[in-house]
Amino acid sequence: MKKISAVFNGLKFSDSTLAYAIKLAESSKALLSGVFLESFLYNSYGLADLVGKHGLSQVKMKHLLEKDKATRMKAADIFERACKKAQLNYTIHHAPSFSGQGVLKESIYSDLLLISSAETFSHLPEQPPTRFIRELLAATQCPVLIIPKKYQDIEKVALLYDGKPAAVYAIKQFNYMMPWLRSKPVEVVSVFDTQAPAELPNEQLVSEFIACHYPAATYTLLNGDPEEELPIYLKTNAQNSLVVLGAYQRGNVSRWFRSSMADRLMKAIDSPLFIAHH
Repeated sequence: MKKISAVFNGLKFSDSTLAYAIKLAESSKALLSGVFLESFLYNSYGLADLVGKHGLSQVKMKHLLEKDKATRMKAADIFERACKKAQLNYTIHHAPSFSGQGVLKESIYSDLLLISSAETFSHLPEQPPTRFIRELLAATQCPVLIIPKKYQDIEKVALLYDGKPAAVYAIKQFNYMMPWLRSKPVEVVSVFDTQAPAELPNEQLVSEFIACHYPAATYTLLNGDPEEELPIYLKTNAQNSLVVLGAYQRGNVSRWFRSSMADRLMKAIDSPLFIAHH
């Protein structure tokens, strides 16, 4: 992995995204790009804050705009100081455009995109997964690491496998980008909507593939509705884990990895999610 792009909202800076970005850049020796998105439609104040005794106040507007600019500059400064302290190769991009467009453009030229699960770029309060994150994941041009609200050291890895090419592709991308995590405990988790004893699809092939990269990996096979069983299992067993998922694209034929599975995991667990398109 040569380039990581960490996306920040300068008005609501994510300390957790910064912590994960610094750790990943240190481990991979990659260029870390801090992407600070800005839009003339997005500010910290509302219309009511601009009203004075005589109606709309240009003085108040100027003051609030300057305050937002200072807040954004402070956020970029925090990022820069953290990169210098860690002795990283870094760059800072200020993207004065519509937020979604800016992120998608960055994803074209990045190996990995980092962004907080709670990001909205909106005044309206939302719970993860936010509309912004869902739309981003459906269109991104590189793998994405969805960051939880709090940083935690990655102590183990959960690879989600349903027998579909998308799941294997995500595992490949994760392995290529984060080879230093091969030394961590790795668990392959599968859930099948059947009453019969669970059997791993293409068992010989996937076992050979996994063994090449994670020879000490363990396997967990569960029965039930994947959309119900998987969040329950990971919530109990995925503390301090990084979870790897297949494609997020809407309309995907995989029952597991259509958008609703990633949505459910963002709601259910506080773990970083590595999501890759096939």
